[in-house]
Amino acid sequence: MTTPHQQQGIQSVEIGMRVLAALEEGGGPMPLSKIAAGSGLLPGKTHRYLVSLLRSGFVTQEMDTGLYNLGPAARRLGVEALRRVDEVGTASRHASVLRDRTGHTVYLALWTDAGPSLVRQDHGWYPLPIVVRIGSILPIVDSSIGRAFLAHLPEPLTAPILAAQQRRKETSQLPPEHLAEVLDEVRRTGLATATGSVIAGLNVISAPVFGPDGHIEVVIGVAMPARFDDDRDVRSIRADLLTTARAISAELGCPARD
Repeated sequence: MTTPHQQQGIQSVEIGMRVLAALEEGGGPMPLSKIAAGSGLLPGKTHRYLVSLLRSGFVTQEMDTGLYNLGPAARRLGVEALRRVDEVGTASRHASVLRDRTGHTVYLALWTDAGPSLVRQDHGWYPLPIVVRIGSILPIVDSSIGRAFLAHLPEPLTAPILAAQQRRKETSQLPPEHLAEVLDEVRRTGLATATGSVIAGLNVISAPVFGPDGHIEVVIGVAMPARFDDDRDVRSIRADLLTTARAISAELGCPARD
């Protein structure tokens, strides 16, 4: 029986995948020369593949700088791959119910090689200051979703990505003792909160969802316009979110947590 590596393939497709992989590993907009170096191709050949990838929507090119980046088709493909993870399917059912109960927009996010990525958004009844795109990478320190992941993932996994975001000024660089206090509070309460730190006028409360091994799998968040600041309403939403996160964790097989 032949293995996938032994079967005959289409070389041009494999080369195109190398170009896309070079773009993905670059972590942001890249010039032709760096894409060529990353894919092991000559610049002229790399350019021809980029033209085809541009036409298909897998790559975009910035008009002002000429730099290349992953396009909407690549984003949709990546998000769909993440959606098909069982954890997301299970959490999605609960997310829509939570949206219906609270009336507010509900987010789901997974941890990726670039940081926390939004994979689902159930729109609520209340308009938000801005719509966050599916596939967006969120700031680790400033977003409640990022804080939930940061509080529960191993530091060797998060530290390089956090450092990269801070170098690019995509997230804040809090004093270590302040960040430790924030993360301790997340672990103690089971919830992370961000009030207008990413988008002015938008408050988000998030909770971690754990899998059968007790490790964090997904983060679920509720987004509210800042005008919803009544203490009773916020307490009710926090309690509902925490109950939902625990229900998803239980359905995924997570052992009971204190």
